[in-house]
Amino acid sequence: MKVLDRIPETPGDLRRKFAHDVVRRLHDNGHKALMAGGCVRDMLLGKLPNDYDVATSALPDQVRALFRRTLAVGASFGVIIVQGTPETGDIEVATFRSDGEYLDGRRPETVRFSDPAEDAQRRDFTINGLFYDPIEDQVVDYVGGQADLRDGLLRAIGNPHDRFTEDKLRLLRAVRFAAKFGLRIEPATGEAIRAMAHSIHVVSAERIAQEMRKMLPHASRAEGMRMMRQSRLLAEILPEVEATIGVPQDKPVLPGGDLWQHTLKVLENLPGEPDFPLALAALLHDVGKPGCLREEGGRRSFIGHEAAGATMAEAICRRWKLSNDETERVGWLVRHHQYLGSATSLRESKLKKIMAHPGIGELIDLHEADALATDGDLTQVDYCRHYLKDQPQGPIDPPLLFTGHDLARLGVKPGPIFKTVLDRVREAQLDREIHDKAAATELARAVLAEFPQA
Repeated sequence: MKVLDRIPETPGDLRRKFAHDVVRRLHDNGHKALMAGGCVRDMLLGKLPNDYDVATSALPDQVRALFRRTLAVGASFGVIIVQGTPETGDIEVATFRSDGEYLDGRRPETVRFSDPAEDAQRRDFTINGLFYDPIEDQVVDYVGGQADLRDGLLRAIGNPHDRFTEDKLRLLRAVRFAAKFGLRIEPATGEAIRAMAHSIHVVSAERIAQEMRKMLPHASRAEGMRMMRQSRLLAEILPEVEATIGVPQDKPVLPGGDLWQHTLKVLENLPGEPDFPLALAALLHDVGKPGCLREEGGRRSFIGHEAAGATMAEAICRRWKLSNDETERVGWLVRHHQYLGSATSLRESKLKKIMAHPGIGELIDLHEADALATDGDLTQVDYCRHYLKDQPQGPIDPPLLFTGHDLARLGVKPGPIFKTVLDRVREAQLDREIHDKAAATELARAVLAEFPQA
């Protein structure tokens, strides 16, 4: 079977055709050109690549001369972007090279243009060190990557210590690739990861977050976290999660299960490929429990762990320099992850308020995953989903009967009393105790009377 025939027919064929055209033009102008890296790995696995990279003997200036629209994003490293259309995407074209020393643990100080055999040796793992000639339909393998794919192994190219010293982020990438593709980490590679795990701290928070952003939404997220623990990376990157290991879990699904095992089950129970903030919240939802654990009279409690966990989760988001929006989403989910556990007994106003929140869909998904990993009782989840789908007692988020402008017209100056009055009126509206502007105004006056100093 031809390599390209292994890939399912999809609209992504436009990207593949563009990559093939780039290789063909380089080839027709006397240059050696091959598809390289992850796209070759994915094609051999029968998966549609997200993007296509090309490696070539052509020098950067020669590449730019052959294509009308290019960007020299890394010309000193031999990298040129050949620009396509929105449908085809862009193609990264890199000159075959050999790298010098990596003094900063990320980029080589110097590069020397070379040939494909040397170029393969500078790459991270054998499964990513493959080339493919689409003209001859031939895989070019200098590092044993095809055999490792067949054997289900993730192996560093050459000396593992050297590969990880060049770029410490490869320690985490190894775990992500192994989990994603269902591979075992080759013993020498695994030992090097464990021995060097402490050095992950030289990697910027943004780059670590970028890897976690790829790992956590993927279906292999729980296996990725198991591998992070086994490789000692969990303790270095997320000590807050490491601290859940050995902490007893109430109502464990697994006999003797601790918070760590519970967290893994929650990750497994998330639907499909969730957004990163939801997956991260699932990972962090119980990080507040170790610090809130109390045992009295043979009973165990974790009172206040939701708020404590939300504070810790938000600190992790800031440590990774996530956006304010993502930080707020993660913190809100962790803070409220048990709120729906009593949905059927909540006052209507409280239930409507939480149901009107833009993150309610993710919160229900998190609560369902948590419930399945605790006692399997989905009564509250089913009630919430039904409430959202078919709420027979009026809209969940009806227009306000009384606003801050109305309060100002009563002669009240902005201050703490504003929120108190507006919240009381809104709760009464959601509880269907008042139904019009006049009733809302009357209630506001009554609340104000409780605070004569206002």
